[in-house]
Amino acid sequence: MSFNLFDAEEQVIERARALGAKLADVAPDCGDDLAELIESFKRSYREQRRLVRVSDRLQGQLAAVNQELERRRREAETALARLREAQDVLVQQEKLASLGALVAGVAHEINTPVGIAVSCASHLSDATARLTGLVERGELGRGEFTRYLSTAADTTALVLANCERAAQLINSFKQVAVDRASAERRCFDLGAYVQETLLSLQPNLKRGQHGVEVDCPPGIEVEGYPGALSQILTNLVMNAITHGFEEGRPGRLRIAVTQPDPDTVRLVHADDGRGIPAEHLAHIFEPFFTTRRSEGGSGLGLHIVHNLVVGALKGSIAVESTPGQGTTFTLTFPRVAPAAG
Repeated sequence: MSFNLFDAEEQVIERARALGAKLADVAPDCGDDLAELIESFKRSYREQRRLVRVSDRLQGQLAAVNQELERRRREAETALARLREAQDVLVQQEKLASLGALVAGVAHEINTPVGIAVSCASHLSDATARLTGLVERGELGRGEFTRYLSTAADTTALVLANCERAAQLINSFKQVAVDRASAERRCFDLGAYVQETLLSLQPNLKRGQHGVEVDCPPGIEVEGYPGALSQILTNLVMNAITHGFEEGRPGRLRIAVTQPDPDTVRLVHADDGRGIPAEHLAHIFEPFFTTRRSEGGSGLGLHIVHNLVVGALKGSIAVESTPGQGTTFTLTFPRVAPAAG
């Protein structure tokens, strides 16, 4: 289109020149004005030609820039997809590590009642062997038999009590482990489930001599995803143990549950540790943010907490902290989680 326009302008200039030649004979006084008008038109024409060339060059550069931007956009999308895949893998590894800690807690907690039961069974076996020897030698008296019956009753009671304790622990840990692995939705008693989750953390708490106080009214029935709640509590407690307390300093943790209304649950996790610096508060839920990377910290613990609260529980989480005075996390979520999708 531009070349057709310029061809027309060339023709206009030629006609103007021809007109100027005719006017020179007819109206010589108009010749200079016409010549000046033709020259102005030619300057305008040349400027238009220059602008068209500049425009074509700029359009070529813009096309090249657009191609480069498109290439970089595709590269950025590919990098983002890979980063998300890597993040998903790391989050899954973090969850599996937490599950591994749960298994370690199971072994530690069950070791005591099982050990007592084995010791009692061994003692009863020795007493039975002595009684058998007395019977075989015909030396069994009433006193020995009475003592054996007393020993058998006591040790049997201890064996049963500790086996029952071990069975309860196994059932509790089994349910927590299944919840963590399956993300199954079900109804559960919130207070009991908090206690079950804390059982798996006893080895870590005892190692640092940390105490936990739980204040949860009985009878709060939650319908949702207990595995998500267990993961949240585990990460909050471990975060407090790892970052909140100096080495060798016992700390206190408090978990308090209230209901602002019948359909809402508020869970507060607080510690009396060193607190979080103000400049870090805005970043603690970001993935890979950690002040302990040199010590193996992944920076995913609180990121997982935030995602589970917002995603699985359909709630919100807030944090307050004053350096030297501890940290408080406040979770608010519906008692009945909305259906997925």
